[in-house]
Amino acid sequence: MSNPLSRRLWKTAAATIAGAVLAMSFSVAPASAAPLVDGTKTGSITVHKFERPATPTGLPNNGTAVDTTGLKPLAGIEFTIQQVNTIDLSTNAGWDKANTLSSTFSAANPTGSITGAGYTLGTAQAKSTDAAGTAAFGSLPVGLYLVTETNYPAGVTPSAPFLVSVPLTDPNNKNNWIYDVNVYPKNSVTGATKTVTDAPAVKFGDAVNFTITGDIPNEAVIDGYKIVDKLDSKLTYVGATATLVDGTVITAGTDYTVAFDAATNTVSIVFTPAGRLILAAHNATSVQVVVNTTVNTIGEIENVATVYPNAGSFTATPGQPGGPIVTPPVVTKWGEMTLKKVDQNGAALSGASFSVYANQADAKAGTNPISLNGKTTFTVAADGTLTLSGLRYSDWANGAAVAPGSPDYRTYYLVETTAPAGYELLAEPVSFLINSASTAVGIDLQVKNVPSNSGFQLPLTGGVGTGVLYAAGALLVVGAGLLFVRSRRSADNNS
Repeated sequence: MSNPLSRRLWKTAAATIAGAVLAMSFSVAPASAAPLVDGTKTGSITVHKFERPATPTGLPNNGTAVDTTGLKPLAGIEFTIQQVNTIDLSTNAGWDKANTLSSTFSAANPTGSITGAGYTLGTAQAKSTDAAGTAAFGSLPVGLYLVTETNYPAGVTPSAPFLVSVPLTDPNNKNNWIYDVNVYPKNSVTGATKTVTDAPAVKFGDAVNFTITGDIPNEAVIDGYKIVDKLDSKLTYVGATATLVDGTVITAGTDYTVAFDAATNTVSIVFTPAGRLILAAHNATSVQVVVNTTVNTIGEIENVATVYPNAGSFTATPGQPGGPIVTPPVVTKWGEMTLKKVDQNGAALSGASFSVYANQADAKAGTNPISLNGKTTFTVAADGTLTLSGLRYSDWANGAAVAPGSPDYRTYYLVETTAPAGYELLAEPVSFLINSASTAVGIDLQVKNVPSNSGFQLPLTGGVGTGVLYAAGALLVVGAGLLFVRSRRSADNNS
């Protein structure tokens, strides 16, 4: 049973313990409370620029440095930062203002949305990424900053402008601030190629098709996409269609439009908003456009196409930062050949006619003669010459040189359909080639005819041979008559 003394001792001990606990609480509290933003400190924004990977990395984007192993850095990308004035992030009111601005900020019109909210922007600082894809902005006062990608190569879809604060709460230590902030905006890099298919073509009027393949930006939203092909004047436009390489169905008139400007010989394939939604949903594949043409004039015809992968590239010219991509050129080559018809002495012959064939089998069979300017038979001029124009080069097909023996190497054949008067037809086809040398001015081939019967004379009815026979016969008749008269006289004398 307790007495008054013991109760007083317990009360004193309890009070002492409570006071000690309270004292400990007050002494520990400052260490656990979040520190305040130090408005006198400076920080940094380090931009790390990489090509957007095909699949998301899953890496955090919270201002901390992350492991970028396996990502492809992009050098030479310029970023500009500007501080948003009158937003003091050392105060709670400043953070409220930043939060309010975030709800009205527009990446499509960053400056306008900031100034429209009543704020101004400080002096711009610009830096380009180094070989590691890094651009560091140091000695930055505490504040809110607009970061804009202001210079980037052709074929690159820039990252959208964004706002970032210095400092940020440390996500790994919530009672701390990060004054050195890391950001990782990605770029979609778009490539483009062009090929030509002309190997099956032989003559003017045959199909020569150009295929343009353009990458789709690896973006969730595609604000513009078009492909433009300004054709050489030696090409006649026939039509154009677009597809996706992965087989996804897209429809002309709904997902894309085709427009041809005859004045400039230019075809444009422009994707509609509906089509751009399809592109964004299939941004791992590519757009493929086939432009159908025919050739109308001989020459070595070079052609390129231009791919505009985003709306920003529409207003830039090729070669400008952020401009469209120009494909490497492709070439289709078309020429002619001039022959001269001569006799065995090299003198010109007129009156001969020829047909032309694309292979020896047709030439021997007389089937499928080549039609040039609507004709399949061609007559030499009075001087014995004939120019055959509008044939594909023998040694060039599908945009590359081809060697004899290749299925695409083209040897042409002449078959004489009419011989000059007094001369024999050619006994077999004559082969020839079309190339840069044959297309140059001059005679490329002499085609010789020999006289009829190779120059040997045949006996003719009514000629010298039969005259001699007639004369011999007459002499025999006269001789027989004389013998008859002589025999009669002899008989009379003996009677």
